[in-house]
Amino acid sequence: MSIQVSFTSMQPKTAAEPVVRFSDAAAARVRVLTEENSNPALKLRVFVSGGGCSGFQYGFEFDENVNDGDIVIENGGATMLVDAMSMQYLNGAEVDFVEGLEGSRFVINNPNASATCGCGASFSV
Repeated sequence: MSIQVSFTSMQPKTAAEPVVRFSDAAAARVRVLTEENSNPALKLRVFVSGGGCSGFQYGFEFDENVNDGDIVIENGGATMLVDAMSMQYLNGAEVDFVEGLEGSRFVINNPNASATCGCGASFSV
């Protein structure tokens, strides 16, 4: 089954089958953070920008607004947003949350990345 997503509309998009997976662990962490901030309107925004040691870098921030063209992905009451420009680099990826010796953080498992830096925050295609 293929999914067609059009970014020409000015309305936010909701993926029937997410083109970026939002793991249960990441969704649980988003729920905790929205509860700690007493703001149920917060959503995890995931984006790609130029820079980093490998050419592109991942970014994460909390946002109350859904912008035109955003892909909206929900999991268990938590919401993740991906803008149309970033989607071309994240299609097929998974946003996860891990806890380990390096601390707690959101990570992206991206099959499109041909190389990543040591910390996993930047990548090249």
